[in-house]
Amino acid sequence: MEEFALLRRLYRNMAAAAVAVALPLAASADDDQLSVSMLLAGQIDDNGFMEAGYNGLVAIRDELGAQIDYIDGVKPEPELLAAALRELAADGPDLIIAHGGQNNQAAETVAAEFPDLKFVVVQGAVTGPNLSSYEVLQEESAWLAGAAAGLLTETGTVGHISGIRVTPGLKGRGGFYHGLMHTNPDAKFLTTFAGDQDDNELSYRVASDEIDQGADIIFTMLNAGRTGAIDAMREHGVFQIGNVRDWYPDHPDVFIASAIANVSVPGLTAARDLAEGRWEGGQIVKIGLEDPDAVSLALSPDVPEEVRSRIDGLRQDIIDGKIEVSTDYDGPELTY
Repeated sequence: MEEFALLRRLYRNMAAAAVAVALPLAASADDDQLSVSMLLAGQIDDNGFMEAGYNGLVAIRDELGAQIDYIDGVKPEPELLAAALRELAADGPDLIIAHGGQNNQAAETVAAEFPDLKFVVVQGAVTGPNLSSYEVLQEESAWLAGAAAGLLTETGTVGHISGIRVTPGLKGRGGFYHGLMHTNPDAKFLTTFAGDQDDNELSYRVASDEIDQGADIIFTMLNAGRTGAIDAMREHGVFQIGNVRDWYPDHPDVFIASAIANVSVPGLTAARDLAEGRWEGGQIVKIGLEDPDAVSLALSPDVPEEVRSRIDGLRQDIIDGKIEVSTDYDGPELTY
């Protein structure tokens, strides 16, 4: 196992070196070149959260001329995540980004073991002398998505599907629920954390069950497992609200909206802060609707103008502090 780990690290370093050669000569020849490593607890081609994080790492390379490295495909278990972080830390990069709130515990542990390195958790909630969290407030776009669902539902029943119970997902679900209640307090809300972000058979079954219970709009916070939900909704003529990015161009017959939370932004923002001397440990940096490149609600062209106008007003109310986005939820859940 140790030989395999060494070979894997050698391969990754060779790949990173090859990337650096492709960068401008000044960046690759600079002894002070920024080095950034990233841990992704999933696949970089999942069409969702992990791919967005990887895109942020690529942007760090392209914008800042940084040398980059990453590990993906790690199961979201604290021991495995900690081991991967230690592997990245052994190379001594300037910054290690743990992408996703499922890394909170592992990052807190490993950052304490490597006090001379800087760590960031994207969508995290942990801090330390050499550890900060950078978070896009996806609960704000989720709140707007819930508000839109409340205005658009015809059955009066709205669903939500997610996989693992991590803090950002729980906050997104809570934000969506409160947005729904704001515009349609009589709506019935169906929700589940089914246990897996990437299982298409599971997401198809869960979506079908919520549709059978009357849901005509379902908010999905999934990664590679989104395809199963899309298939179920297409079969039944039900609309989906996506997350992370705008899904309408890919499936215009299914997506009525997308609660955009561009999670490529936090890692890039952290790297910019480090490169420009602004990075500090011990803080949580929050990025919300005031930055539309990071957080927004994209609506289908089929959404009526009166709904668009109402959502625009609610967005401004959140920015102005007239509406506080609550993220709590203690109601019933579907179990599988």
